[in-house]
Amino acid sequence: MQLDIDIEDWPAGEWQALAERAAQAAGEGEPLLANPRLMVSILFTSDAEVHALNREWRDRDKPTNVLSFPMLERAELAALGGDGPPVMLGDIALAHATCAREAADKAVPLEHHAAHLIVHGLLHLAGHDHVESDTQAEAMEALEVAILAKLAIPDPYGR
Repeated sequence: MQLDIDIEDWPAGEWQALAERAAQAAGEGEPLLANPRLMVSILFTSDAEVHALNREWRDRDKPTNVLSFPMLERAELAALGGDGPPVMLGDIALAHATCAREAADKAVPLEHHAAHLIVHGLLHLAGHDHVESDTQAEAMEALEVAILAKLAIPDPYGR
């Protein structure tokens, strides 16, 4: 997977390297994300920007921690061969203040929470969901936990 990472309104840090490690681990945990043709943009930005995106694209007038905008259906992703030109899987945007507040509330490093949210967003781009049923939510959370373990990040759900 190729990443296009834009960092604005986040403190100095190793955010690009973190995103690359999270994407690598996600590809190991969800094989559909390991296709080298895939491109994903990740935007580290402000709550105001994520709020505006959430309002414009999701009709939700509030900030949130992470947004994902898939450009392929899961079936299309599964059918995508390894040869050919790059294909845009989707976009992810992370809101700094919300992420930082949630990390502080959970007493975890911001880097761990940001990695979790990147993995969460990538799984959404791969067609996983947690809204339709408890079964889907449990499966997605288990996959997140397994992927984060590859990064030596403890279970964010505290199980």
